[in-house]
Amino acid sequence: MLVRDTDRSEYDLAPNALEGSIFRMLRQGQRVIFELDGQNRATRLRLGSEVDMGSPTGPPPVEP
Repeated sequence: MLVRDTDRSEYDLAPNALEGSIFRMLRQGQRVIFELDGQNRATRLRLGSEVDMGSPTGPPPVEP
């Protein structure tokens, strides 16, 4: 199961979710980007940056 960072929605993995990806398996807490298939299952898993995942950032840097 995957949990989306932005709204904590939970998604099961589609049977082919790791096909063609760099992943052979996933570990708990690993952050990935994914799409949803027609049955609302996570598929096409890939790595992404914090920005890609919509994670909150800290306050903007203070200009000197």
